[in-house]
Amino acid sequence: MRIALTGGIASGKTTAADELRRLGVPVIDYDQLSRDVVAPGTPGFEAVKQAFGPSVLAKDGSLDRAILAQIVFKSPDARQFLEAIVHPLVFQAADRADAAAVAAGHDFVVHEIPLLVETMDPSAFDGVIVVEAPAWLRGRRLVNERGMTMEQANQRLTAQASDVDRAAVADFIWDGSGTPEALRAQVRDWVDLMKETAG
Repeated sequence: MRIALTGGIASGKTTAADELRRLGVPVIDYDQLSRDVVAPGTPGFEAVKQAFGPSVLAKDGSLDRAILAQIVFKSPDARQFLEAIVHPLVFQAADRADAAAVAAGHDFVVHEIPLLVETMDPSAFDGVIVVEAPAWLRGRRLVNERGMTMEQANQRLTAQASDVDRAAVADFIWDGSGTPEALRAQVRDWVDLMKETAG
């Protein structure tokens, strides 16, 4: 089974994904794949450099993700252009990772996809998990834990799908507004349920 894990930025997805991994569930991290496919020397890197120019390069020659983020969060056209380069490469890498997990004998594989609703068809998965937390709390986390300004936090929050849109595609909803341990407990309960179903 292919399960998608999504949620708004700073909702608790990373905590949930880390607990899934700790429990032995394979998790394919699309954010990590999006970095991997544009690493120096890859076709994705060359395509982004060609599209956006040398201003998006860091001193070490890699992509400066902060500068690139400033560009794409201010321009929907630039964001769509970047996504047209990166997303197909990410999807191909995810398919390879999924096939490897299945070949290794796993009954279900979790795809951690922050922008599932925005960029993919949720019905392509056998189930969708949404981690929820109110926007005001996610904004506070972005400022307090990630060092963003309120303007930067709001740009990221408004660039994503609404809570209503995510909830509409959810088969399971985990509450990420409480403590990390409360969220981890929900993950453990879900894994137990999935193992019973698979058994």
